[in-house]
Amino acid sequence: MSDILNIIADETLTYHQQVLALARYAENTDHTLELSPELIQAKADRIICDLGEGNAPYRPRYICPDYELLMEKGCKFLQLEAPKNLYEALNTLLIFYHSVPSITSFPVYLGDLDDLLEPFILKESRENAKAAMRLFLLNIDRTLTDSFVHADVGPQASETARILFELTEEMQLAVPNLTLKYDPDITPRDFATLAVKCMMKTSKPSFANHKMFTREWGDKYAIASCYNGLKVCGGGFTLPRLRMYECSLKAKDTEDFLANVLPYYTSIMLKMMDNRIEFLVEKTAFFKSNFLVTEGFVKLDNFTGMFGMVGLAECVNHLLGIKDPKKGFGNNAEADALGLRIMDRLESLVNAHDSKYAAAFNHKYRLHAQVGIDSDGREDSPGARIPVGAEPIIPLQINHSEKFHKYFPTGIGDIFKFEETWENTPEAVLDIIDGAIKNDMRYFSGYLENNDVVRVTGYLVKKSELAKLDAGKQSLNNVSIFGKGARDYGAALDRTIVNNGDSSNQ
Repeated sequence: MSDILNIIADETLTYHQQVLALARYAENTDHTLELSPELIQAKADRIICDLGEGNAPYRPRYICPDYELLMEKGCKFLQLEAPKNLYEALNTLLIFYHSVPSITSFPVYLGDLDDLLEPFILKESRENAKAAMRLFLLNIDRTLTDSFVHADVGPQASETARILFELTEEMQLAVPNLTLKYDPDITPRDFATLAVKCMMKTSKPSFANHKMFTREWGDKYAIASCYNGLKVCGGGFTLPRLRMYECSLKAKDTEDFLANVLPYYTSIMLKMMDNRIEFLVEKTAFFKSNFLVTEGFVKLDNFTGMFGMVGLAECVNHLLGIKDPKKGFGNNAEADALGLRIMDRLESLVNAHDSKYAAAFNHKYRLHAQVGIDSDGREDSPGARIPVGAEPIIPLQINHSEKFHKYFPTGIGDIFKFEETWENTPEAVLDIIDGAIKNDMRYFSGYLENNDVVRVTGYLVKKSELAKLDAGKQSLNNVSIFGKGARDYGAALDRTIVNNGDSSNQ
């Protein structure tokens, strides 16, 4: 009862944050699913983490509805007709969003807003369209109070996206997160430069490698939550993760890790994913009766399991006996080579496993470089990233990232903190992004060092909101508490600053 009392007596939590915290407490203390002794021990050893999904999953972790279907036909359950103008379209989306669940209880994908809204935007005067979009974004920020809420635009230029970029700069909102699906062969350079200017000042949009994602997912893909690649009209069933550093502590040496330890824990987690997904599909009501399924906004076959991992850098450094992160993964050819060996091994183990579901993906799960949580501390850097503070200059960091992004169809990204003078040369930043995208970097995020809105590990928070928590006050954004923990225990805001001149060898 003391845990429950701590939640309801916490003055830094809003009422809705308390409700969500109490729900998560119930999920995480439930025992509906029986866990194997091996899984129980792996969780106790902090090697396998279920990321707060609990033992009775009752909705998919990430849901990416087909919002185009909503625009075309409306929704019977919500008694919504197909919208006829911009105001109806925005109102329809806002109503619909509140019925799209996820692990956070907020929608993690708001749709490709330019595709959805451009026909309506072009029928209005720009002044009216911008005024309506301002209210739309304000509503989202105040009611979908979670920075894992995510919208997409691109790769084509659009008036909708131009208005979104303008309003994002003017309003300085942390919600929603935003991605530009970027293809230099499709996206006009002046439009991409506008996106860079917006990113520098607001930490969004990030740039997704459109060619890479369409090769893996087809044209109908979503970037959701932090940077998660998923299929529209589907999503992700579940996202547990391996803590690679803790996993490496069980190995006698590198060869033992690759031959025995990594296969052992991978097998345990794959079985865990199978059990969770079978329970979700076969026992719970979601795929039987939820209107998102019955009206065709999502389809069972379009969901897959997301096999997550964190801490590759610390895993590699431990196996090689490297104590100083600045001399290890990301800064050391031997360490990078071992990282690639580990990822080749992990990819082969996951690809060898067949799922009962995930039919659209040949019954396979897909790898995900998870961004980490505040309780990870400094032992497990997000996904395959170089530890914070150990990053080399930006050309070397990008070249390193390009080697690892290919392994993670369901998402990986890197974040670059730029010093202020870069604001004057957005074209130069775009040149860097172009080079990275050309060499198969999957996802690029950046921001200026003095921004209020900053990117933590994948999500966005405001420094001013963290200051409220520091002072014992409430923050409206549901993830500010995560950002505070990542700042305090993982030094997530202390990235090496990209100085002008660092890109000279790119």
